[in-house]
Amino acid sequence: MPGRSSAADHWLRVMSEERQSGRQDRAGFEGDAPAWQEPAVSAPSEAGLSHSVPIVEAEPSGSTIPGRFGWLQSRSQRLRYWWRGASPNLRGSVFMFSSMLVYAVMVAGIKHVGQGIPLVQILLIRQVIMTAILLLFAAGSLRRALHTDRVGLQIFRSVVTLLSMLCGFTAVVKIPLAQATAIGFSQVLFVTIAAVLFLKEVVDGRRWAATVIGFAGVLIMLRPSSEGLDIYALLAVAGAVCGAAITVSVRKLAASERTDTILLYQGIVLIVLLALPTFLWWQAPTPNQWFWLITLSLFGTAGQWLITRAYQVGEAAALAPLDFSRLLLASFTGFVFFAEIPALTTWFGAAVVIGATLYTIRKNARTSPPPASA
Repeated sequence: MPGRSSAADHWLRVMSEERQSGRQDRAGFEGDAPAWQEPAVSAPSEAGLSHSVPIVEAEPSGSTIPGRFGWLQSRSQRLRYWWRGASPNLRGSVFMFSSMLVYAVMVAGIKHVGQGIPLVQILLIRQVIMTAILLLFAAGSLRRALHTDRVGLQIFRSVVTLLSMLCGFTAVVKIPLAQATAIGFSQVLFVTIAAVLFLKEVVDGRRWAATVIGFAGVLIMLRPSSEGLDIYALLAVAGAVCGAAITVSVRKLAASERTDTILLYQGIVLIVLLALPTFLWWQAPTPNQWFWLITLSLFGTAGQWLITRAYQVGEAAALAPLDFSRLLLASFTGFVFFAEIPALTTWFGAAVVIGATLYTIRKNARTSPPPASA
């Protein structure tokens, strides 16, 4: 018996050593799960404890959620990548065109309501609604939104904004929409000149050419003559001059001021300046007029933010020629809602304007080459 026990112990030691040697020779399995467990992960166990790996591996690429929303999500991601890689002037152009669309609704509302409501009352209601929206979004950071290091420039911009609106919107109410818009395009020359004099922006010959050609298209549509330039047309020109001052001041403020800060100071200053004349000339609006007052105020707020963002992101002289596109929207709005039929010269001039605008967009889309490393 002692011999058999000794032999058994010997064989047990040999088998143990072989198993241990075999385990050590299996390269790549040290620390992994035993090989016999690998087939089991392809299907969940009865207890449902082996579900993590099969769910990740077996989920089809075209599952229900990606099948419904995958295309939209893919396009959204591509749009974000394109936006991040776009030049500042191209992003400014996108903001600019968006502001034109919403401003078209606002201007149509002002022309409609302005036939029976004083302009100062319209502007006050618009500013009250805009300021209320801004305060709602800035409720958690109101102190930061109101902080500014350039109070004087904020007040100056707000005052010229009021003057621009009073002059420009009076022209919109009193003369045809396309004509008022066309005259307002003289702002382009003022902006380009001011960008060179006050903002020290570099304007190449091609941008100067696009601006001049676009303005020539405006002159074709305007057909200036001594008989056509009445007091309201001159008010439109004055509004364009003030608009150029707004553009320059926004570019000056862009280096240190937030967009909501600029708009909040504008709302505060305009409400203070418009309160007394509105009180003196107040007329109770009808329900239809209240609808348009609220609508134009909401669209005006969106347009104000978009155009402020545009001039914060892009160069003033590069974005100015894009403003010509407003004429097409004004002509369309005047025809559909106010039965104003543009003359043949309007369409001819519009073709010139479109050409200048498309060229400017293409110019803005070209990014500057990176500087050569020293």
